Amino acid sequence: MPILLLHVHSRCNCRCAMCDIWKREENQELDLTVLERQRASLLALGVEQVVFTGGEALMHRRLPELTHFFREIGATLTLLTSGLLLEKHAALVAAEFQEVIVSLDGPPEVHDQIRGVKGAFTLLSRGVHALKRQSTLPIRARCTVQHANFAHLAATVDAAIDAGLDGISFLAADLSSTAFNRELVWPIERRNAVQVDATELETLNQQFDLIAEARERLAPAFSIAENRKKLQRIADHFAAEAGLIPHRSPICNAPWVSAVWEVDGTVKPCFFHQPIGNLAHGTLEDIFHGDSAFEFRSRLKVDENEVCRRCVCSLNYQPSNEARL
Repeated sequence: MPILLLHVHSRCNCRCAMCDIWKREENQELDLTVLERQRASLLALGVEQVVFTGGEALMHRRLPELTHFFREIGATLTLLTSGLLLEKHAALVAAEFQEVIVSLDGPPEVHDQIRGVKGAFTLLSRGVHALKRQSTLPIRARCTVQHANFAHLAATVDAAIDAGLDGISFLAADLSSTAFNRELVWPIERRNAVQVDATELETLNQQFDLIAEARERLAPAFSIAENRKKLQRIADHFAAEAGLIPHRSPICNAPWVSAVWEVDGTVKPCFFHQPIGNLAHGTLEDIFHGDSAFEFRSRLKVDENEVCRRCVCSLNYQPSNEARL
């Protein structure tokens, strides 16, 4: 199992329109005692890359000990962050992480609106520049495409460059799962507030045309992860949500090469499928190789499964290549 997606903290310092994690009342962070009990299991599984996520990973009060643990077992570390605390923790991030991905959802005003935090873009930019002064590690943006920013995606590329970032990737907002602290699937009113609807698809595709042109023009100094064909998958996702075309599964092998470890010990095969165990009742190795996980993987047909067909964040890991989330 080369990849572990680790929920480091349950809370978040943003109030994003497309996510409910910030609504959590509990304030949990990953217990280092629990982590230490899993040391042998992590080594046995051959974990190579650990992705710190949450909530906001930089809110963990013992973050230096956490990163040191994984460096001891030889794992490389990727940080997913809102960027609001990046300036404060720049020295630690520069020393311990090999990759940083910050959330960037638009040019400054749009980003702040979506994030629900006044000055969020400024804080992100200051954090990126603070990190750049201490390290050459790659810092890239990830933009969640949704109703509030679909007409500003080309401008988001410009904003990423202005913020000092090295590249950007795009994914569609999740509209249909119970991930991201949703107890139930969103009601139609909430979906409509986030969804790019049928009348907006032409504008979305025009934005993607501009991004595809920028991809060729800006490389190699600035990287845009998705080519035009991959960007079209995002437009197709929203077209399918609008009932215009069928949903189509991405190429994904996440349940076979990775696991999601949540703050409370819940283990999932990916962000969107149901749990396969909990670390309160066994080791990560036992869970990953256990009956529940084996049965899930043996029955899963990615191209037919309804959860997979609506997935917005797949993983296609090949041993010779860097994992692409």
